[in-house]
Amino acid sequence: MNLPASGRRVLVSGASRGLGRAVARAFAAQGDRVAVHYASRAEEARLTLASLDGTGHSLVGGDLGDPAGAAAVADAAAEALGGIDVLVNNAAVNVRHPLPETPYEEWAEVWQRHVTVNLLATANLSHLAARRMIDQGTGGRIVNIGSRGAFRGEPDHPAYGATKAAVHALGQSLAVSLAPYGIAVASVAPGFFATERVAPRLEGAEGEAIRAQSPFGRVAGPDEIAAAVLWLASPAAEWSSGTILDLNGASHLRS
Repeated sequence: MNLPASGRRVLVSGASRGLGRAVARAFAAQGDRVAVHYASRAEEARLTLASLDGTGHSLVGGDLGDPAGAAAVADAAAEALGGIDVLVNNAAVNVRHPLPETPYEEWAEVWQRHVTVNLLATANLSHLAARRMIDQGTGGRIVNIGSRGAFRGEPDHPAYGATKAAVHALGQSLAVSLAPYGIAVASVAPGFFATERVAPRLEGAEGEAIRAQSPFGRVAGPDEIAAAVLWLASPAAEWSSGTILDLNGASHLRS
């Protein structure tokens, strides 16, 4: 079960912009072929696709929150690439919903959406990709995008923190389950990093407070997170299976 160092077939969920785009670019830059998944941001996903080095990449749209939609995405990616060697579970939602300010009906709806997309879609896509890796017989890699918030708490985004903690636990369970097939599973737990979506928060006093969370006095760039994902997906990282890698600039230290 020898996983190649490059030329692999990589599915990146939620790759239309931000971290997903950076991850897709990182894999393509080393010679892998990438299926760029998007849910609704088709035009931005096309920009991601156009920015990738090399050839043989593809665009795959679909709603991962629907089990049938997740199956369709995995089928389309496998057909376009000729299989799947690496899955990066990046797609997620993160909606502000502090309990004291959120009406119950909205609270229940937000929680359902977070569980559906952040957890169940990750579990379903992992199953779909791992079954292909098993059948291919050459091993594989699954890397989940978790969060620092799973450890330190997210008072304004509790469903996000809770579902990311569940993603970490899922990754560790799958690491044990899939090791006999040469499939390594790991997660990264980023702190705050700069993307288009959060750019307004990095301005003014709020931005200063966010940067001050780290003794480096800054936030990460998406390329720094993507570099860690790339390593965890590499042949050299098999012995890191089951790990949850903190990427937060010493802004939160776990014992």
